[in-house]
Amino acid sequence: MIKKTLKSWHQLLNDQDPKALYSLLHENAVFHSPVVHTPQKGRDLTHMYLMSAFHVLAGEEFTYLREVVDGQNAVLEFQTVVDGIVINGVDMITCDEQGLITDFKVMVRPLKAINLLHQKMMEMLEQYQSAS
Repeated sequence: MIKKTLKSWHQLLNDQDPKALYSLLHENAVFHSPVVHTPQKGRDLTHMYLMSAFHVLAGEEFTYLREVVDGQNAVLEFQTVVDGIVINGVDMITCDEQGLITDFKVMVRPLKAINLLHQKMMEMLEQYQSAS
């Protein structure tokens, strides 16, 4: 099932489709941010964080370098450039039997990329929340 989920993930990432993302998330999805200590629980919060990440990270230079798939889990290594800083990271995705994402964890390196990501994500989250 994870392969079908990943196919949908890559398509919605390419399309930047908020509705497709929302429909791919389980209602009890949990998002683990590289810059926020506590897990963000629920479809709405997970959606908000992932849409903000799309705006910050998913530019022209964003690319997945490799995927490792095992059962209902996948690890996708990515690379992108934001404000001249090369960001390398992984998306760790778990889905249920219906192919809905139940858990999404992002890990990023190096430190200056994390600091930049923290700043940019906070700006996007503020914009997202004020628009709601």
